Amino acid sequence: MTTNPLFVALDTMDLSRARAWARDLRDLAGGIKLGLEFFVAHGPEGVRAVRDTGSPPLFLDLKFHDIPNTVAGAVRAAVRLEPWVLTVHAPGGRAMMEAAGDAAAEEADRLNLPRPKVIAVTVLTSLDDRDLKTTGINDAPADQVRRLAALAMEADLDGLVCSPREVAVLRADLGPKPMLVTPGVRPSWAVAGDQKRVMTPDQALAAGASHLVIGRPITGAPDVAVAARHVLEDLQD
Repeated sequence: MTTNPLFVALDTMDLSRARAWARDLRDLAGGIKLGLEFFVAHGPEGVRAVRDTGSPPLFLDLKFHDIPNTVAGAVRAAVRLEPWVLTVHAPGGRAMMEAAGDAAAEEADRLNLPRPKVIAVTVLTSLDDRDLKTTGINDAPADQVRRLAALAMEADLDGLVCSPREVAVLRADLGPKPMLVTPGVRPSWAVAGDQKRVMTPDQALAAGASHLVIGRPITGAPDVAVAARHVLEDLQD
């Protein structure tokens, strides 16, 4: 596991830009996150093209959510891209998450590749109490996150994606072992954008996060390397 907590989200459909960012972040980021926007535009070959730059470890954030057999097949295909971490949606249920974890281990063993860590997305950081209520969930986000986190741990997954606002309670609930990956992290000098449950990077780490996902404050800067260094310097203060 990389000891650098910074995952940079390369949210773009521009392959050349993603490759340039990956090169510039090679010695700065603990990992790079490629998600749906990039994957739908460029597919597996685009992921390989970014990896060919010698990029940091890959966080493949496709948030699989379907019946267990379909998710297992998707995970087997994803393992071939050699991600360090990949994601599923915890609301898909325990059987789906177990299928994902089993498929990752079996396919990695079959291909003689490192087994990727499979982590579960709990409640998206763009959602707040009001948003959850419109979907029929009357509990506060923190309560729903704890419920889904317990389910993911029962499925023997490696960790969770959660808002930094829920990190402290999850770390207290689950102990030091699980990865707790937090989007919704914004440096004090950046705007929140469409994220609603946010913290600064140092606050999120102090609360118990193991890894931070930061996108636009870095990729929207004139120089991504300078912005990444700025974040890392803030964490060292």
